Amino acid sequence: QFLRVTKQYLPHVARLCLISTFLEDGIRMWFQWSEQRDYIDTTWSCGYLLASSFVFLNLLGQLTGCVLVLSRNFVQYACFGLFGIIALQTVAYSILWDLKFLMRNLALGGGLLLLLAESRSEGKSMFAGVPTMRESSPKQYMQLGGRVLLVLMFMTLLHFDVSFFSILQNVVGTALIILVSVGLK
Repeated sequence: QFLRVTKQYLPHVARLCLISTFLEDGIRMWFQWSEQRDYIDTTWSCGYLLASSFVFLNLLGQLTGCVLVLSRNFVQYACFGLFGIIALQTVAYSILWDLKFLMRNLALGGGLLLLLAESRSEGKSMFAGVPTMRESSPKQYMQLGGRVLLVLMFMTLLHFDVSFFSILQNVVGTALIILVSVGLK
């Protein structure tokens, strides 16, 4: 009953969840304009104009991509633009060597892959996008790759302590990570 009532809203909520990081980051760029600009200018010594252009490009790219994804217009172009924003921020903020941020960016890429797969029109899969032996489509591989990349963010939550709570958290977390990766329920 609940799924029947919410079925029409769930795709919109899912898209919002997948792009929420870009939406939050774009809004933060607006409210922290001077801090972001000063950080880029200080880090790269590129000058006020180039740093402002970088912040504007990030703000415009992220918010435009989010609006296009939510409105279901030009989703593929929006996703490629957001992929570009991920690459640009990875270089500009020097976060390539920080493991948690790298996993976060890979997870963002996974979310974008899921959006790209969702925007492709193909028949429905019985196993939530897990490729089968008899049928292989780019959409299924995009879904699988997107889910695998998406769970990388959650792998950073696993801790290797010897306490009961930590072991229980790791076992439950690992089981959920595997379920999401294979697309089961």
